[in-house]
Amino acid sequence: MARYTGADCRLCRREGIKLFLKGDRCYTDKCGVERRPFPPGMAGRKRPRDSEYRVQLREKQKAKRTYGLLEKQFRNYYEIATRQQGITGENLLRLLESRLDNVVYRLGFAASRDEARQTTRHNHIHVNGKRVNIPSFRVRPGDVVAIAPKARDMTVIKAAIISSARIEVPGWLEVDVEKLQGKVLSLPQRDQIDIPVREQLIIELYSK
Repeated sequence: MARYTGADCRLCRREGIKLFLKGDRCYTDKCGVERRPFPPGMAGRKRPRDSEYRVQLREKQKAKRTYGLLEKQFRNYYEIATRQQGITGENLLRLLESRLDNVVYRLGFAASRDEARQTTRHNHIHVNGKRVNIPSFRVRPGDVVAIAPKARDMTVIKAAIISSARIEVPGWLEVDVEKLQGKVLSLPQRDQIDIPVREQLIIELYSK
């Protein structure tokens, strides 16, 4: 599967905010945004020209990079969101949040979404007692997401749980750290999604 393989810190610097793509590193003074708070490249220090398109594009890129998706994948989620009832922008964020790799990250079983994606692909995640190795798998209310028994003693899993203590588990999820499992209580509402994205601008961009 195609994926971004470049430097994560460049993505954060391009958007001008922390997207928390590197786990613990994002909370230290080694964070790229902290060390060089300007976009990468030779023209990074120049003040960009503001335009409606640029603002909309940056919001789309911010959301796409936060969840670790490529353009075609992100566009597919938009198409699904337009066919659902309700507000398209909220539908889009709800679809992104319900990805299995994001849920693994939100439950604190991985230090970042990239790590959660790798953990899932390596068969370390069970959903309702069955192995699921597809990061884009969409969870539903009532699903139980757990670390596979053979992976519970892995150093990376233990380290993620310790570091995730600083991250609050959202209200639409319930986690049992002792059992290394969590439950999807409901699909998230907009006020339960803490991604700093103005989703309406993304919809306006794709609607042109």
